[in-house]
Amino acid sequence: MKNKTRYTDEPMGELRVVKDFLPPPDQLVLKEDNVKVTISLKKSSIDFFKQQAKENRTSYQKMIREVVDWYTSHYRKSA
Repeated sequence: MKNKTRYTDEPMGELRVVKDFLPPPDQLVLKEDNVKVTISLKKSSIDFFKQQAKENRTSYQKMIREVVDWYTSHYRKSA
């Protein structure tokens, strides 16, 4: 942005207050109940997710959870 903003002291016209339409913070984060499980996966799969997680600066476990959640929502809709 090379263009500089020029502020003036001119009237702004008629102003109006806009009603607050945003939800409160506690409604922005929808948490579902999680269940801890133990699962055996192929080493190559875990290595893949760990590498991808490192490149994307996230948790490999979170990525695996997302894949399972996407799979579930896809097939739940078509059932």
